[in-house]
Amino acid sequence: MEGVNFTQVVRRGCGIDIHRDIAVATISGEGITTETRSYKTFSSSLTELREWLIANGVTHVAMESTGVYWKPVHKVLEGPDLKVWIVNARHIKYVPGHKTDKMDSAWICKLLLAGLLKPSYIPPKEQRELRDLTRYRNKLIQHNASEKNRIIRVLEDCNVKLDSVVSSTSGVTASKLIDKLVQKGAVTMEDIDEVYHRRLQASKEEIYLACEGFIDDHQKYLLQLIQKDIDQTQKLIDELSERIKALLAPYDNAVERLKEIPGLSTKVVEDLIAEIGLDMEVFPTEKNLASWAGMSPGNNESAGKKKNSRTNHGNKQVKSIMTEAAWAATRTKGTFYNARYHKVAARRGKKRALIAVGHSILRSVWHVLHNNVPYNELGAEYLTERMEQKRKEYLERELKGLGYDVTLSKVTA
Repeated sequence: MEGVNFTQVVRRGCGIDIHRDIAVATISGEGITTETRSYKTFSSSLTELREWLIANGVTHVAMESTGVYWKPVHKVLEGPDLKVWIVNARHIKYVPGHKTDKMDSAWICKLLLAGLLKPSYIPPKEQRELRDLTRYRNKLIQHNASEKNRIIRVLEDCNVKLDSVVSSTSGVTASKLIDKLVQKGAVTMEDIDEVYHRRLQASKEEIYLACEGFIDDHQKYLLQLIQKDIDQTQKLIDELSERIKALLAPYDNAVERLKEIPGLSTKVVEDLIAEIGLDMEVFPTEKNLASWAGMSPGNNESAGKKKNSRTNHGNKQVKSIMTEAAWAATRTKGTFYNARYHKVAARRGKKRALIAVGHSILRSVWHVLHNNVPYNELGAEYLTERMEQKRKEYLERELKGLGYDVTLSKVTA
């Protein structure tokens, strides 16, 4: 490390190497002696670390985003006296110079003083709390979905063939029939009359035959137990939704504007705000937001040939949210997103088309929040019109390059 010299930018800084049980901190800078100390990761020890840094006039602290171990350290150090940076380990790795486990903290400190580290986006406390709630809600929703699939598997073992007569076992009709099967172990024609509607392709008799199975006491008990778990989990989901709604109540205007964008339901908007926040000053352009979220395809091109266009790592939660939003948006006919999906899918496949639509939606979100304006629907014909305009401009340039004075006008039939 002694062989690598950098110009100092930060006056006094600290690099911290965090492990599960210990945090190694190195301070350096103008007017202080370079010193390394080790602290336990107990709250009292981390408070001592904070006091030591402030006493030495340290203004900036940098640490790697190591698993979840950085979170309590960040929580203790966070405040007006210290600027705490969480740094991606890959950024440190890419800086020329030697780095070993024994001198992680010293190396991080040196890079911090030289201004060669880039802090990761750490949302404010209120947003982090909202994020905890939305992520936990999503975990519970996934759990319920898994348990509902478990019910279907148990019914399959009982030779109940609901999936043969309904388009979706998670639909309203199927859910009501499953509830009756769980409660009573069988359904009657009267039960089917209560839930039947004309849009079902199967007849009442076919549904009745599909529901005829061999549900014994053991399987009935198991089904009721699973249903009880689902009901209890649903109560927690509803409670979390109320809490999330209350936290976002001061921002109702922003929430309503985002819901105008095709594909963004109330839940999707809540999840998205929890991940990216409402302050778009953090992301200078919509491209910065898309890149941070991992919704920007890479450009791997060699000798004029495009090899692949994989998206970067990004935020997994935002990726999942935008994929869900893209699926919903593609089912809204007559919109820009629907047209974009079908156009890209025809050339690049459905998966890439979903990423492209998700990218477009995220850019729209940035514009709505950054400019504080309502969503402007471009329409299904926008892509066709834009392509026509570009081709017109290209042909005009080509003809002018050949020495022709061209004025183009569209011929009306």
